[in-house]
Amino acid sequence: MPSNSPASPARRTRRLIERRARRRPALVAAAAAVGVLTVVGIAQAVPVSAADASGSTPSFALASYSTPIHSDAVAAPAESSATTDAHAAVDAAAAAVTAAQSVTADIASSGLDVGVADTSVDTTDLQAASDRLELGIGHLPEPLLPDVTDDVTTLVTSANDETASLRGRLDAAKALKAQQEAEAKAAAEAAAAKAAAEAAAAKATTTKKSSGGSGSAPSVPIPSGNGNGDNSPAGAQAFAHSQFGNYGWGDDQFGCLVSLWNKESGWNYQAYNRGSGAYGIPQALPGSKMGSAGADWQSNAATQVLWGLGYVSGRYGTPCNAWGHSQSTGWY
Repeated sequence: MPSNSPASPARRTRRLIERRARRRPALVAAAAAVGVLTVVGIAQAVPVSAADASGSTPSFALASYSTPIHSDAVAAPAESSATTDAHAAVDAAAAAVTAAQSVTADIASSGLDVGVADTSVDTTDLQAASDRLELGIGHLPEPLLPDVTDDVTTLVTSANDETASLRGRLDAAKALKAQQEAEAKAAAEAAAAKAAAEAAAAKATTTKKSSGGSGSAPSVPIPSGNGNGDNSPAGAQAFAHSQFGNYGWGDDQFGCLVSLWNKESGWNYQAYNRGSGAYGIPQALPGSKMGSAGADWQSNAATQVLWGLGYVSGRYGTPCNAWGHSQSTGWY
């Protein structure tokens, strides 16, 4: 009879759903939903007219036509954790490819030798796997996504490791270049200073004459030895005289220097002027200026003498000129 015809298709549909559920557990929910909609559609079919019972061909109106389903009644499914992880893996792959390309370009632009011939990171497999994963999101069954995502993640890790290794090589090459440049600059400056000192010594040797000064000082005995390491006044004077040849000064200049520094400090390497803050044999103001001659400027008379001779030579030319200025002004 017509009223019993929908029962058989419904039973067959349920049996089909059960078989599919046993084979594909991941598709149970979707298949069951299709089965339910089919059963509901058939079971709710109703006769249009009572006259159909007389044997005429019955007409049916499906409930799906009489009761429309509104789109706003169906909520969008929440994104699963597998889908979220897949999206994150695709983003990580894109970042890894960009970083790999960046380090290769940086090495090329630096022109430095990083110690390896191949400075590129092969991201071909990573890009292909990422593309497959991106296309599979929304199309692959959910249970398959984690495996594809793991493949991409593994390739991302490998690419990032290679990129980090190249970046470290580049940084080391840059540091080495900076060190070499600094050493070259220091060597050039030392060579220039040596050349200047040799030129000054050569000039002093060829002239071998004293420069007259406006000041005068009594002659003093010329000390013997160089006094190096002796902080006494006599030791400091001996060391000072041993340096005269470097400036082209004759012995007649020595009495002026002795008088100048007798007035300033009495050749006491610990002399300190509380009023001005001047310190040492040449009374440098401030005393820390003498650090240019040596770090031991506070405790070594020879270091103070070296700085003082350079000051006299640079400012006045000769000790007698400095002594004459000190006699006329009270300072030098």
